[in-house]
Amino acid sequence: MLCKNRINLIGFLGHDAETRSAPNGTVYTRFSLATNVSWKEKGSNEYKTRTEWHRVISWNKLAEWAGTLQKGAYIEVEGELRYREYTPVESDHSLRVAEIHAQSILALDRSDRQPVSVPESEPTDEPVN
Repeated sequence: MLCKNRINLIGFLGHDAETRSAPNGTVYTRFSLATNVSWKEKGSNEYKTRTEWHRVISWNKLAEWAGTLQKGAYIEVEGELRYREYTPVESDHSLRVAEIHAQSILALDRSDRQPVSVPESEPTDEPVN
């Protein structure tokens, strides 16, 4: 039996990527990626668009490179979908969020278009708040 958790997104950064360090010293970068879908409304010539926002996080060497990405960058992200729970400081109940743990990022709006990848064995389960 084959099980697969793979996601591939192409979109634009909503803000500059933020690079930080986890308590154990591991470097990570996170950013929001916007994807759009457009369709023509049935019965009219009007086009509709829906934008979805995705949280993306990268680790180690990939995170160092991703930290250079700026708002508006057009990129492709490949990785896996993960969920995590955390409790905000001012709250007494936990929240569950979905994140894309990036394993490769390709800059599509640059002439070099070089992919950056990390080996599958990289630790990617560090808690991040």
